[in-house]
Amino acid sequence: MAFLLKRLPATARPLATLNRTSFPLAARYLSTPATQVACNSEEPTFLQSVEKYYDHAANLSEVQTHTLAHLRAVDSVLRVTFPIEVENGKYEVIEGYRAQHSRHRLPVKGGIRFSEEVDLQEVEALASLMTYKCAVVDVPFGGAKGGIKIDPSKYTVAQLERITRRYTMELCQKKFIGPGLDVPAPDVGTGPREMAWIMDTYAQFNVGDVNAAGCVTGKPLSMGGVRGRTEATGLGVFYGIREFLNYPEVQEKTGLTGSMSDRTVVVQGFGNVGYYAAKFFEEDGAKVVGVGERDCSIYDPNGLNVEDLHKYYRANKTFRGYSSTATIFDESTKILEVECDILIPAALERQIGMRNVANIKAKVIGEGANGPVTPGAHEALEASGKVVIPDLLLNAGGVTVSYFEWLKNLSHVRFGRMNKKWDERARSKVVALVEENAGRSLTEAERKAIVHGAEEADLVYSGLEDTMIQACQETRQTANLKKVDFRTAAYVNAIQKIAAVYEGSGMLFMH
Repeated sequence: MAFLLKRLPATARPLATLNRTSFPLAARYLSTPATQVACNSEEPTFLQSVEKYYDHAANLSEVQTHTLAHLRAVDSVLRVTFPIEVENGKYEVIEGYRAQHSRHRLPVKGGIRFSEEVDLQEVEALASLMTYKCAVVDVPFGGAKGGIKIDPSKYTVAQLERITRRYTMELCQKKFIGPGLDVPAPDVGTGPREMAWIMDTYAQFNVGDVNAAGCVTGKPLSMGGVRGRTEATGLGVFYGIREFLNYPEVQEKTGLTGSMSDRTVVVQGFGNVGYYAAKFFEEDGAKVVGVGERDCSIYDPNGLNVEDLHKYYRANKTFRGYSSTATIFDESTKILEVECDILIPAALERQIGMRNVANIKAKVIGEGANGPVTPGAHEALEASGKVVIPDLLLNAGGVTVSYFEWLKNLSHVRFGRMNKKWDERARSKVVALVEENAGRSLTEAERKAIVHGAEEADLVYSGLEDTMIQACQETRQTANLKKVDFRTAAYVNAIQKIAAVYEGSGMLFMH
């Protein structure tokens, strides 16, 4: 930790004490080439979009006005700046944020992203969305989000480690991290490596905290991670879309059946979420015909081999040169507009706006990313007969399995360790009884398939599938009851669940 102590002191102050006019809108407005192609200048920002969705659902929620006002606001935001030595004695000032939207349940939960697009407004919007997301899937966390305003590709591993550890140190000093306070996770530009650095830094500043591993999720297995966390969000996207395609009203609206066989799928974003979503759809019989990334997109109506394409992309950082028969789109957002049954925007916010919504041909849009569709575009999609499965429901697989990892860290025991062999012995006795009465013995393969006890990955997958199915069914019920779209229904459910906690606790000092 000595290298941290040599750095100059940071400035860190709660943003509630700052004049908001010091952060001009132009500096805080998320604007990327993709959003410029998709969105008109008058369309709401990401934070405004979340607030608009919230306000619409709040009017239908039958929750008291003062509770709605409390729930709409972000509880706390931290902004930190600190210098880091980059090369030859030169220093660069790094800017980081952490927002806690609602502490109705503790700890609060939300990822940390490394991106040049990180700003105050983005982390506030994402923290708000995390609150609603946790409520939709009945994960007992409040919502939070954080980020560091850097492009991680421009830094060495050693520099990224110093940046991550220094940011974590600031969170520790301001009580913005801890197993019972605030539990970060991976997001855009971060992964298990960064989570391991965060956990180790927290442990160094909190010697004797036996639950230190629970201060962050998405860690490597060797550091207390859980099997299934890496693919959790993409798998949740698959479970959610599969469940909605089984509903008669969705089948009637889209003309699709519940079978995935020969369904055509397009994924925008080939990172963790997009890759695993595509992989699970392909394994279930669907045909992945298009994948989009930053520099270009690839489209082949005959289907793409997801695993081969992913290996090629990881090695070459582009789809160019992968196939002589596939079409390459230099304007990467064009992949959103190709013919397909299921479109999964799994990149960043505001990818489908009023400029390109009329060109969307997919029958089902499953939001793998946070906020990929603007409010105006959402209304246009619904009006044209398309089904939009919202982000706060569909990409909640990540926080669901993060919850499982947190439970594992607090219990200090691997899932399945206590009962796997007990279950196998019990099943073996049943198999022996069946063989005796049937007059024949099972083959070794048959016996293993029946007797096999649940391991950690089996339990995680089972828990995630059950959680997603239950949340989808609750969303469907509310949508049918109130005659609203699935996004509004999911927000209504979230608002009502959170309000029940606030009003049931009495909200200290509220009256």
